Amino acid sequence: MSQAPQRKRDRAATEAALLAAARARFTLGGYDATSVRDIARDAGVDPALIFRYFGSKERLFERAAQTADDRHEAPSDGGTEDVPTRLLHAAMQQAAPGAAGGHPLAALLLSSGRPECRERLNAQLSHDYVHALEQLVDLPDRELRAELLTAWLLGITVARSLARTPALSEACVDDISPYFERVAAVLLGTPAPVAAPGGPEAP
Repeated sequence: MSQAPQRKRDRAATEAALLAAARARFTLGGYDATSVRDIARDAGVDPALIFRYFGSKERLFERAAQTADDRHEAPSDGGTEDVPTRLLHAAMQQAAPGAAGGHPLAALLLSSGRPECRERLNAQLSHDYVHALEQLVDLPDRELRAELLTAWLLGITVARSLARTPALSEACVDDISPYFERVAAVLLGTPAPVAAPGGPEAP
């Protein structure tokens, strides 16, 4: 009796499974606490495939720690005035409890003892958040205002991905948006949104 032919490995599916497993592991324990064997076991594949497909653990970490903007997945519709809201949506989606892999920035935060991870965290915050927000400011202290709003977005990420604080973990983007948009308007000097009935009062 002849053996059934072995099913050809789906490289794209295997890479996706490894990336998902790597994001989950790195965003829970950071770089040093995560082993190649752990990732491969979670993905259900041989550890050798990590080196075949990604070259090294370091390269896999780089891919796993990419944000949506790095992967060109951030929504592109809307004008510049929508940038704060779109950044909030991205942060909330990726940092949601139970989201596949958690927020990529959490992996960098947990791995910030490594100089290269600190540098990458700084670069990603500057590129994905501060630079985009600075373009909206026509007031003194542009960079400080943009960094303050970035710090809030990062805090939301930490609270939901790592600390799992109850109110923020259970909140959806519609719960947070009215508060976030009003603070963003104050910091960036943009028009304040109209408050919905029952929403937070303007400062």
